[in-house]
Amino acid sequence: MADSSDFKQAGEDSQARFQTYLIGGTSSLLSTLPTIVVFPIYKTIFRQQIHNSPVQQAVGQLRKEGLVKLYRGVAPPLVMRTLNGTLLFGFQDTLLRQLSLRSRDALPAAALPALAGFGAGLVEAVVFTPFERVQNVLQNSLNDRHLPTLRSVLSQLRAQRLALGYYRALLPITARNTLGSSLYFGLKGPMRAFVAEQGLSPLASSFVSGTLTSMAISLGFVPTVGAGGEHAGAGWGRAKGGHGLLESTVESSPSERGSFVQRGIPCYSEVLHHMGNHHGCL
Repeated sequence: MADSSDFKQAGEDSQARFQTYLIGGTSSLLSTLPTIVVFPIYKTIFRQQIHNSPVQQAVGQLRKEGLVKLYRGVAPPLVMRTLNGTLLFGFQDTLLRQLSLRSRDALPAAALPALAGFGAGLVEAVVFTPFERVQNVLQNSLNDRHLPTLRSVLSQLRAQRLALGYYRALLPITARNTLGSSLYFGLKGPMRAFVAEQGLSPLASSFVSGTLTSMAISLGFVPTVGAGGEHAGAGWGRAKGGHGLLESTVESSPSERGSFVQRGIPCYSEVLHHMGNHHGCL
């Protein structure tokens, strides 16, 4: 009788885990259209940060390049968006269940979602850093002549060592993903409960809390986005290492450092609504 009960419980847990992966994957799949819509805004952000230019100059540069080059580099984020929710939310739920079973008394229950989010963010960084690397190389106009096609970019990256090729900028991307996911999953529950107390429906509470949490966290990670973008998208022959990039930022004047950190914030706030919509579905 006990064996039958345990088998039934295991089946229910397996089905619940599958549903988490399925919901995350469906949410990611639905976000592909918004990804196409906001991609020009994201590309404007990237150009601001990598060239340290104001928004008007970045927009003018993209307008001059034309519509065809505007969507150069859109393929990697489309693949990432399709797979990201499946991996991030599904793996976080799997880790949370394992942590709940194995560390009931060692850690407070409120800390477990954040810890599981940290682990999921780490896996996410390892899996998706190559996609971000390809995307950033394609978006950098300095690479247009030397690396005109996706195939040429992939060929060039394969010829490099992993640390200089596909996994360049792994450190800032890992910092962004692990800390961001940890904060998001740690704050999502309390924020949702707070919003629900204001009289909103469960769906509206999830949506609003996801949007607000994503906005607050993402704005805090603008510097890592800028550093990661410049590191991963640097042109061949002029690329700085991660240490060199940090040194150049630290050694610059306070106004220059502030300018680099803040570049892209006006456009970045627009993209956050898209991110919040994606996270708020779960």
